[in-house]
Amino acid sequence: MSKKVLITGVAGLLGSRLADWIIENKPEYQVVGIDDLSGGYKENINPKVEFWQMNLVEHPIENCFEVNKFDYVFHFAAYAAEGLSPFIRCFNYDNNLKATARIVNECIKHDVKRLVFTSTLAVYGHGNGGIFDETQVPKPIDPYGVAKYACEMDIQIAGEQHGLDWTIIRPHNVYGIKQNVWDKYRNVLGIWMYQHLNNLPVTIFGDGEQTRAFSYIDDSLEPLWNAAVVPGASKEIINLGGIEEYSIKEASEVLAEVLGGIEVTHLEGRHEVKHSIPTFQKSIDILGFEHKTSLKDGLTAMWNWVKVQPMKDRFIWDKYEIDKGIYSFWKK
Repeated sequence: MSKKVLITGVAGLLGSRLADWIIENKPEYQVVGIDDLSGGYKENINPKVEFWQMNLVEHPIENCFEVNKFDYVFHFAAYAAEGLSPFIRCFNYDNNLKATARIVNECIKHDVKRLVFTSTLAVYGHGNGGIFDETQVPKPIDPYGVAKYACEMDIQIAGEQHGLDWTIIRPHNVYGIKQNVWDKYRNVLGIWMYQHLNNLPVTIFGDGEQTRAFSYIDDSLEPLWNAAVVPGASKEIINLGGIEEYSIKEASEVLAEVLGGIEVTHLEGRHEVKHSIPTFQKSIDILGFEHKTSLKDGLTAMWNWVKVQPMKDRFIWDKYEIDKGIYSFWKK
């Protein structure tokens, strides 16, 4: 019987690229993927993936578990629009917390060897002086961070009560080939590329002095696999991603070099964390992470991919759950 892994969110950036990596580097494993294609694209999915188009909140995902005996489950599916989450609370909790609870149930029932869950740096809130270290007690400042932290706690309880093995990964700001650049609410580097492609100015919220640690996806693929199979990763929470932080303004300047110049406009500031400087030593020690790709090289590779993509409709919410306090740039 062949070994099998499940990747949820297999049409998104992390899921599709990890599927590619496993198929190329671990041919003894068959990859099964679930995605509802709400934030990812079918053309991102490797043709060797057994694809189930399903919504984790409402559809019978138990069918997928019953016909497959999964060794490992990578639960990447999420709607990661952190800044928008206060205005789509119910959607946020359904698609992050409820969906994760259903995956956890199936992992317990079917004796999955390990669940790898991608959380978020948003769980840290403001961190300790902008430093985000795995030993800190999370204090999220938005519903997205709250949902992901609740998922983390639920997974840990499943470990204690039901013997579920797990690894929780908190990725840094991941970008790269196969990223959704057509969503106006998330992935700042992708948003900028979409804007430039459509002859729009690149937008920066506030003064642009916010700091972020950007991570090219390919540097994290083998470490993500190791999160499932390395004994030392069992029941560990690990920050994963780039070791160099940039201000948003500096990141836009790097992108300007790649694109040959951009026009920048500043919009009102958002309710967001000012500085995000995650520690990374644990990912090196346990997962073998190596920061190989500079921001300029990563953006160049991503831009070369974006340029040849067919035009797609930009995703825009028809209606928010709450309009009160919505930022001017998202108003209907």
